[in-house]
Amino acid sequence: MDQISSDTPAATDVEVTLTVNGSAERLRLDARVTLLDALRDELDLTGTKKGCDQGACGACTVLVDGRRVLSCLMLAAQCEGREVTTIEGLASDGELHPVQEAFVRHDALQCGYCTPGQIMSAVALLAEGRAGSDAEIREFMSGNLCRCGAYPNIVAAIGEVAGR
Repeated sequence: MDQISSDTPAATDVEVTLTVNGSAERLRLDARVTLLDALRDELDLTGTKKGCDQGACGACTVLVDGRRVLSCLMLAAQCEGREVTTIEGLASDGELHPVQEAFVRHDALQCGYCTPGQIMSAVALLAEGRAGSDAEIREFMSGNLCRCGAYPNIVAAIGEVAGR
C-alpha cells in the first residue's frame, strides 16, 4: 500500500499570505483552518486565546483591517491581503499601548485569560468612538466575557483612555 508523504499537499490545502502585526507570512494551510488556529499553531502567536471556539466569549478577538473580529469564526484564508493585528502587535518600540497601560493601572486583568481579547476589543471600540459613557462601553464590550468579574475595572480603564 502506498503512503502519502506528509509533504504532499492535501486536496483542501491553500497557500495564503497573512500579514500579521506588519509582517507577511506565507503559509500552506488546510482551507478550513481558522485564523485563531493559524495564529496560535502556525505563527506561534499565543497571546490570542482559545476560549469557547464558538464565537461566544471574545477571548480570541483580534483586529482585521482595524476592525475587531472573532478569530475562531474567521478562516485564515479570508485574511489574504488584509492586515491582522494581535495583542503582540499593539506595543510599539517596547512601549505598551495606552489601553494596555490603563488595564494595568486599573487592575483590569485579574486572571488574564480574557485580557488580550478585552484589550483588542477596547482598542477597536475607542477607534470607533464608542466610549462616550460607561453604558456605551459596557454595550460595545458585551461580546467579551470575563469569568473573574473585572468588568468595573475594564470599563474604568477604557474610560480613562477615552479621556473621561
